[in-house]
Amino acid sequence: MVRRILGLCLILIGLLLGGEAQAGVLAERLAQFPDWESKPAVTVAEGDLVYPAWMEGTWSVTSTLTEQIAPLAPEVVTPGFESNRRYLNQPVRFQVRFQKVNPSLSAIRDRFLSVPTQNLKRGRESSVVVADREFNGLNIAKAYLGDRAVRSVKVDPDSPNRQITALRSERQLISVVTARGAEIPKSDRFIATEITHQFFRGTPQPYFNEVETTTSYQFLPSPRSIEAWQVTAVYLSPQDPNYFKALERPVALYRYRLELEPIKYTD
Repeated sequence: MVRRILGLCLILIGLLLGGEAQAGVLAERLAQFPDWESKPAVTVAEGDLVYPAWMEGTWSVTSTLTEQIAPLAPEVVTPGFESNRRYLNQPVRFQVRFQKVNPSLSAIRDRFLSVPTQNLKRGRESSVVVADREFNGLNIAKAYLGDRAVRSVKVDPDSPNRQITALRSERQLISVVTARGAEIPKSDRFIATEITHQFFRGTPQPYFNEVETTTSYQFLPSPRSIEAWQVTAVYLSPQDPNYFKALERPVALYRYRLELEPIKYTD
């Protein structure tokens, strides 16, 4: 069960990805996969990520793990790496939601959005799109662990960068976003990356690590859909006994193909 939860840590982050990265840096990083020797150059996470308008709505996601690599094996292999092989080429389905909020409301702006105040406009144009983190996190967790294994997913009311996933037997996964970046190469493409510190507690030996998730979304207007490639990299935390063997190099790499189809509701 613990290994399954550690595998889930990698996935929860992917669709919950401001800050701006230098144009083209993230696209180049994805093109260099799997030759990653360090973490991306990103900024401290403040507020929440603002998505393109074309991502608004509720989507049915098909996520397929297409490749996994342990760059430092056999010397260093993360817990759960081998058990994650069962997900290779196996589609997993769940729903996610991206919704509009009004950042002109100071309580929302100050706590949640990395949108400069001078860029805000009055009226409907001030609405921006952000992820519904609790909805998304809960659906993803249940898809991978099962309904009975997940008690709740809660986002800190004072910050979207801290999330707690409560599991059965009083176990918890605490995820804190510490850095992020984004770029828009074209109007129909969006790339984002995020670094998250993870702490899994409720077992005799608490587990820490860092996870980078870099995702490139491509909007397809007809029929309306989104395709994405996502790479998740796992880094050891300083608390890990193998930390000095890896330092800033990733110890596990996972690449996913994501397909998002809009949910069609009928009365």
